[in-house]
Formats: sequence, C-alpha cells, structure tokens
Amino acid sequence: MTTGRKEEVPARLVPRLRFPEFRKAAEWAVKPFDDLFIVGNGRDYKHLEAGDVPVYGSGGYMLSVNDHLCDGESVCIGRKGTIDKPMFLTGRFWAVDTLFYTHSFKECLPRFIFAIFQQIDWLKHNEAGGVPSLSKTNIQKIPTAVPSLPEQQKIAECLSSVDELMAAQARKVDALKTHKKGLMQQLFPREGETQPRLRFPEFRNAGEWEPLTLGSVCSSFSGGTPSTTKPEYYEGDIPFIRSAEIARDRTELFLTREGLANSASKIVAKGDVLVALYGANSGDVAIAKISGAINQAILCLKSKVSNAFIYQFLSFKKDWVVATYLQGGQGNLSGEIVKSISVCFPLPAEQQRIASCLSSLDELIIAETHKLEALKTHKQGLMQQLFPSPAEADA
Repeated sequence: MTTGRKEEVPARLVPRLRFPEFRKAAEWAVKPFDDLFIVGNGRDYKHLEAGDVPVYGSGGYMLSVNDHLCDGESVCIGRKGTIDKPMFLTGRFWAVDTLFYTHSFKECLPRFIFAIFQQIDWLKHNEAGGVPSLSKTNIQKIPTAVPSLPEQQKIAECLSSVDELMAAQARKVDALKTHKKGLMQQLFPREGETQPRLRFPEFRNAGEWEPLTLGSVCSSFSGGTPSTTKPEYYEGDIPFIRSAEIARDRTELFLTREGLANSASKIVAKGDVLVALYGANSGDVAIAKISGAINQAILCLKSKVSNAFIYQFLSFKKDWVVATYLQGGQGNLSGEIVKSISVCFPLPAEQQRIASCLSSLDELIIAETHKLEALKTHKQGLMQQLFPSPAEADA
C-alpha cells in the first residue's frame, strides 16, 4: 500500500562540478581530520645551529638551522597569532611552537588537504579572547568530505595550476613595483642634491631644480567630523572620506548638506592630493578618486602646477616622512609638518613629464593587480564548485 507521497531521497555528498571520469564515482566520505593525518606540535629551535633547513612560525619563514622536524609534504596552520593563513611546505623544515604541522597522511593527499584548509574559516575555531589560538584537539575533530585518491589528485593538480598562475602574476606585480621604485630613485634628486641622476632628453640642459616647501607651492586644508549623535547628518549623498579611505573610489559613510554645513568638514575634488595625518596609516598619500568631504585626519594639497608630481614625490618620500616625523611609525603628522617638507621642483613641463611617466606605471600596476585579484576570485569560485559545501559535510 502506498501513501501517494514521494519519499525524500537523501542528496549524495558530491561537489557541483566533477571531472568527467569521476561523475559516476562514489560519493565523498565524511571523516574527521584525526582519521586522515596527525597534527604535530612545533618546537623551540634555539638549541640548533645555523644551517640550510628553513624554520617556520605562524607568520612564515624565520631563519634556517641545521636540523629538521619534518621531511616531506605538510600542511601547516598557526597555533597562535596568525591562525588563518595555512601553508603548504615540502622537503625538510622545522616548525616552531606557534605552528602546527601535519604528517602521516592516511587515504588523503597533502595538497588536497591544503585545499581544504584554505576553505576553513579558522577564526571561527579561535579559542582565545586575546591573541588568536587554535588547539590540536579541536583541529582533529573538524569533519571534512574526501573522495578517492585519484579524484583528490585531479583536484589538487587543477588547483595547483591556478596557484602557479597566481604566483606568476604576483611576481609580475612585484617586479613592476620594484621597477617603479628604482625609477623614482633615478627621477628624483637624492637628499641634499638639486638634480636627479636620470632626466628625459629634452630636459638634460634645463638646469637645477628649485628647493621649495610644499606649503609655498600648494594650497591646503584639512576637514572635520559632523556630530555622530545626529543621524540626520549621515543620511545624505556626499561621500565622507576618512584617512583609511583616501585611495578608494567609495566610502562607508555619506553626509547630508546639513551635516557638511554644521561641521568643519570640507570638500575635496577628484584629483586632489590627500595625505593621512592620524592613525595606523599616517603618512599614506593618494590622489583622490572621488569628490567628497574629508575629516580632520586628512590634509588636502592642491598644487599650482601638478598634483600628480606632488603625489609621486610624497609616495617616494613616504618612508623618510615616517622615519623622520612618526618615531618609527608611531604618532601623528600635522598639516604644518607636511607643508614644511622641502621638495626640489623642476620646471612645470618636466614635472608633468615625470608625473606622466610614473602615473602610466601606476596604471599598469593597477591593471596587473586586477588580473591577480581576478585569478584569486576564479580560484575561490572553482573551489566552491569542486568541493561539497561545508554544511553538507557537517550533516
């Protein structure tokens, strides 16, 4: 006798995207990490001598010693400190006590486990209220879904090929940044000099650059913050730029005309030079990508000749500004300090030529960085397709 009602058939534990040769293979098996590998504790290395074996902590490579704790492929995760950046290591290495390493894999491949580690929200497993910490006991209890070894190998190879593309693209971005830094060292005079080592052909006989303070060649102003107790000040359409947002093309907060009128906040134009005065990013400089209002932690500079030249110079001198005025990175700048900075200026035409050259490099760096971010997004989407969802594995 039938009831006329369809019985629900449990969904098979399989990913949404499967390689052709595995589409009819068995569903994935759910196992705790404890059944798949052993989590090892890092150890102190201070009794060891210098050598060629790398030592790793939760933040990455530290130094090299003459003995190893592990030899082979291993997936590592921070025990304390940086707990959300898994690493894949191969060969001989030593792990310190802030890092867990894995070994003795059973029915699973280390590179496949690395892919799983990259999908886990490790901060959800944090067990400390201060410095983030993980425990071996809880790591071992985490369930995961695993297919057969051949399917693991296919997935690992696919993701490794994407990782290689990402690494190559990251090297390209780094090389462009290094090239720009070297070029700036040539295009701007050294400290105490009034001519650069490299000049464009049309300016080789143009004479020395003129040392002037930023305050003498730029108009400048800072802003303010409307009262945060008045919500009606923050329900408008005027972008409110804070110091951490000077290089962005969008803001978190927006002011009303009333909020702007009842505060010291001031409007900057797209293309103005913005300098972060306070906070963790003191000394950062950017060309405003949008028109909006600024707060008191930002100084706006408007050059009489070339904003882009001022921006490139301050970018070049950022480390010097931080070392000179922020006591090793701690403290705040002031508008008066920034305006007192001395800059050697060439003629307007040479300023424009230098700014154009460096800006074109910036555009190239941004374009290549976007490609890198696109690869990261592609990998993230691919992993979501190649693995069953965590909720299915937990079920």
